[in-house]
Order: sequence, then C-alpha cells, then structure tokens
Amino acid sequence: MLMIRIGSVALVIGVVLTSPASAQSDLVKRGDYLVNGILTCGNCHTPKGPSGEITDKAFSGGASWDEPPFKVTASNITQDKETGIGNYTDAELKQLLRKGVKRNGMRVAMVMPSGFYEIMSDRDLDAVIAYLHTIKPINNVAPAPVYKMKQGHPIPPGGESPFAETMLGDRVQQGFYLATIAHCMECHTPMGPQGREFATKLGAGGGKFPGPWGVSVSRNITSSKTNGIGGWTDDEIKRAITQGVSKDGSKLNPPMGFHYYATVSAADLDAIVAYLRTVPPKE
Repeated sequence: MLMIRIGSVALVIGVVLTSPASAQSDLVKRGDYLVNGILTCGNCHTPKGPSGEITDKAFSGGASWDEPPFKVTASNITQDKETGIGNYTDAELKQLLRKGVKRNGMRVAMVMPSGFYEIMSDRDLDAVIAYLHTIKPINNVAPAPVYKMKQGHPIPPGGESPFAETMLGDRVQQGFYLATIAHCMECHTPMGPQGREFATKLGAGGGKFPGPWGVSVSRNITSSKTNGIGGWTDDEIKRAITQGVSKDGSKLNPPMGFHYYATVSAADLDAIVAYLRTVPPKE
C-alpha cells in the first residue's frame, strides 16, 4: 500500500512538473499550424525574390502596397528587438492582432486583417503569440508607413467577438471561423467607397492585386452556380484552395497562398467548404 501511495504521489508530481511545458508545446504546435498555414502570415511578412519567398529571411518584412489609403510595407514580425516585435509584451501583441493598434498607439494599415482576427478564440490567439516568440530574430528595417487617410478596422459580419471553443463543434460554424481568420473575404469581397462591401457583396470577388504575376482579380466564391463556385465539386474547391488549380484545370495566380493552404488539415478543409456552400449567391 505504501509503495502504491508513493508511486501515486510521484505520478502526481510528475504531472504537475510536466504539464505546463507540455501545454506550452501544444500551444506552439497550434500556433505553427495557424501562422504557417491558414493565416498565411509569411505571404505578406516574408520578403520575396525572383524564385519566390526568401526563406532565410522569413517574417522579417516583405510585401509592399501603394494604394489610395496607404503606402506600406509588411512589418518585421521576428523576435528582433530593434526592428521586429521582440520588445512587445503578450498583451501588446494581442492588441495588435485583434484591434490593429501598435504599442505606440498607431493603427496598422487596413491591409493587415486585424478586424478578421477579432473572432479568433483566446486559445488560438495565445497559440499564435506562443509561436511568434519562437521565430528567430532578424535585423531588418521595414520602411515607415505612410497613411493617406484615416485607417479603419473593418470587421466582417459575424466576426465581432472571439469564438468560444464550444462554438467550433458545428462544422459550418467551424468553417466560418476558419475562413474568417484566413481573411478570405478580405480579398474576395469588392471594395466600395466606404470600404469592403460585406453587407451586399460578400464573396462576390472583383478585388485587383498587381504583382510580378500581372494583375490578379479575385473570383466570386459565393454559392452562385453561374458566376461563383456553387457548381464546383468539393474536391474542385479544395484543389483550388490548396493547389491553385481552377475547375477547368487552369492555373490560378498569386497572391492566393496556395502553398500555405496545402498544410491545412482535411477536416478543416471540409469545414471551410461546408461554410462556403452557405454563402448567399451573388451574380
């Protein structure tokens, strides 16, 4: 009996000693899955060369935009303390990600989809931050942003507050959550005089994205069978997301982050497709 009790005590002590590290490891793994997959963070924050992303400078600042609202370059989000986010506290990172406000009080450019991260569950937000802490520091100064107008914080319908983990048990709800944090509708909803026309043209496409590939125009991803993806099979939608191949076999252009979405789990892809099936058709 004494040996059993001692063994039980040892087991309890072992659990107490190892659980926090194990929990942190699980958070980092989840953060890795999100940052390098569905959030496609490197798609903007990693510099690109003639052959694609410069991986040894990952997350040190990359894509640039010169548009009517702003002229900005994606910031350095490595742990470098001089040019990156190495001095940010977790609370400051949460404010940056969810509210789009930097530690100096400035709002980020609207191209940063912080409004789409309002919906992010507390656990996933913690996971993203845990992973960001593991990114090696790279000293690289991104040009200071130039704001040509007041920057807003557009939030898609239904994304106004964090999801609870219990809400992810429903497949369509899970798909809505994933498509939102993946900021799909940021590109696939047209821009009007007051910003993205979420209320009337959600998912209708029409956004224009210039780059080395020419000018990409985001397609209609509503359930319309004539102009959207309502006539596509589930596998055709998944192939477009993860491989960049359209229903007719033609190759789709960047900046859609196909190679990031290729890492998304089969269950998450199923959920995203289930949600896309519910997006009202827009012609």
